Amino acid sequence: MSSEITSFDQFELAEPLYKALKDIGYEAPSKIQAESIPHLLQGRDIIGQAQTGTGKTAAFALPLLSRVDIEEKSPQILVLTPTRELSIQVAEAFKTYARYIKDFHVTPIYGGQGFDLQLRQLKRGVHVVIGTPGRIMDHLRRGTLKLDNLKAFVLDEADEMLRMGFIDDVEWILEHTPETKQTALFSATMPPPIRKVAEKYLNDPAVVKIAAKTTTANTINQRCWIVSGNYKLDALTRIMELEPFDAVIIFVRTKTATLELTDKLEARGYACGALNGDMAQKQREFTVNQLKKGKIDVVIATDVAARGLDVERISHVVNYDIPYDTEAYVHRIGRTGRAGRNGEAILFVAPREKHLLRAIEKATGQKISLAQLPSTSEINVQRIEKFKTRITDTLTEEESDLDTYIKVVEQYLSESDADPIRVAAALAKLTHGETPLLMSEPPKPKQTDRNDRSKTKRERPERKGSGEKPDYPTEVYRVAVGRQDGVKPGNIVGAIANVADLDSQFIGHINIYDSFTTVELPAGMPEEIYQELRKTRVCQKTLDIRVFTEEERKKVPQNNRKRGDSGPPRSRNRKEGGPRRGGEKRPDRPRKPSSDLD
Repeated sequence: MSSEITSFDQFELAEPLYKALKDIGYEAPSKIQAESIPHLLQGRDIIGQAQTGTGKTAAFALPLLSRVDIEEKSPQILVLTPTRELSIQVAEAFKTYARYIKDFHVTPIYGGQGFDLQLRQLKRGVHVVIGTPGRIMDHLRRGTLKLDNLKAFVLDEADEMLRMGFIDDVEWILEHTPETKQTALFSATMPPPIRKVAEKYLNDPAVVKIAAKTTTANTINQRCWIVSGNYKLDALTRIMELEPFDAVIIFVRTKTATLELTDKLEARGYACGALNGDMAQKQREFTVNQLKKGKIDVVIATDVAARGLDVERISHVVNYDIPYDTEAYVHRIGRTGRAGRNGEAILFVAPREKHLLRAIEKATGQKISLAQLPSTSEINVQRIEKFKTRITDTLTEEESDLDTYIKVVEQYLSESDADPIRVAAALAKLTHGETPLLMSEPPKPKQTDRNDRSKTKRERPERKGSGEKPDYPTEVYRVAVGRQDGVKPGNIVGAIANVADLDSQFIGHINIYDSFTTVELPAGMPEEIYQELRKTRVCQKTLDIRVFTEEERKKVPQNNRKRGDSGPPRSRNRKEGGPRRGGEKRPDRPRKPSSDLD
């Protein structure tokens, strides 16, 4: 079936989903999507066996969203995941795909998050629930989650459920779902207990098994850098400055990203071209020929547009966006290291994408070495050497006509009596242009007033953060949700981390006031992320984020806190998953499986 399907347009999906897919830049379905979506659209049960990172979420989310009744405000789809991190990830995927479905609601439910927030979301009405077994069971026992109108049940990462000891919980939940529901089970492996569950609860399921091709050439040196999305461009330019290369192909996920990254690299002096599925075939062929002839040195491409690309001079492949599909990674890096030649494969991994890195390593059976980004001093040494080489080349070129310039310089020296070294330096600066020869270290953040520490606990707002000074420039932002809305530091951290693709360690102090909250973030937030955060909802209110001005800071009353409120409040009901004394735990703090996952 997958060989016949090369476009999402070939599926009978709901129209708003096509619009969302176009925005995201998805060009063609992966194998698991091509095989699974038709069965799920027909309402058939399915067993999907494929490795992590093959695009399983879209494989079940897209067809099931096509069958959601927006008028029905009770849960119609239940997705069970082994960890809360995966619950959040799947919920975000559903939100992304359903962005043009009006009044659509999805909520993740997991342990460690307060019951109050989950109860408010469930009472408001949700169409899709994604959760971990323990918390789903709690809501079912309390009667706060009703599955009477459930149309579809998805068991994601079933083998992980077994490994973590949740398989009995899964069966208990399945027994509390309607028999008429559609069931989809996805797993990387199919051990006997999982097969037993499938035989007991699935009705004549279609079986989709995707065998991943995981062979990588031993002539390819694979390295990865841990770098957040906001700093990828800086990391890329540092590597390209220091790394000797002939030609580079840079892979991104979306068509839009090919054009945006091409513009940014061209502005930095690189000869670039874009390759994506929206380009006419002649234009794509022209770009490839330019690369072959050495007219351009860098091509930014999507997976589909780069299929079959074989250019001998490609020495480096950069995975600017890590692929969700492990097979796609193998195909990408196969563009270099061909016919016995050596090649370099570079992979950028955001802190929240480490599970994809582990999936690639597991699927390929190879460890990808972790590297350090070139330092500012290393970049400057390289720049100076290159500049010296340019001077030497100009002096030694036989056809170089320096006589005219020598006369002009001699005349200038006789007229001005200037220092010849300074004149040479001025000419060098003039030749180099407006771009500085040396890279500067990023400015350090200003020291805050130490007198703030002398405030009494009652005068301070509720805050989250270690108090250590970050080694990067920061800015304070204001969000339009506060204590009166029931917001907690973890709510703010989770929302920003998900939307901005920012690891929580880069989110600084969070001060919660009655009607608003301030949060410290790295300076220089990209405009597209800023606009997304403005629309993001927390505690049923939009964040409406903006810079917190000095004038606003002066107007904040010193006694803004409630009397005796010296920090995040203790939970009144430990059974409801509230935080321990001392406040909300950061979402990225490792915890034992028993409390982290149920």
